Amino acid sequence: MNNIDPDAPILTIAAAAELARMHPQTLRQYDRMGLVKPSRTIGQSRRYTLRNVTQLVEVAKLSNEGVSLVAIKRIMDLENQAVDLKSRVAELERLVEELAMRQPGNRVFAVGDSGTISLPTGKRPKKSNAVEVWRDK
Repeated sequence: MNNIDPDAPILTIAAAAELARMHPQTLRQYDRMGLVKPSRTIGQSRRYTLRNVTQLVEVAKLSNEGVSLVAIKRIMDLENQAVDLKSRVAELERLVEELAMRQPGNRVFAVGDSGTISLPTGKRPKKSNAVEVWRDK
């Protein structure tokens, strides 16, 4: 059971509702509002992931604490953005490590404040608050 992918869309709306202890109509409403976005089958049936069920439980918890659904949507959007940014940081860290191993002792890259990356053969960022990453020989 530990090998189940938390992002695999395997649960029907009835199963997800039961796991989240909600009525299926509530899940439909949350889907329409964009609070929890299940995958769709070819026939347009909703398929929920275990991560979706966790989100549904969190929505219920926040709602029971008096947080409005509009505020919950904003919170969840920000949480999703944070997850995406963490993934991007991890991707860039892997790139830095890969480049550092290919070019030991050389400058790896520079990053401007807008997030643009300049590799050693490119131009340096123009902004004075850019960060330059390198390894000393």
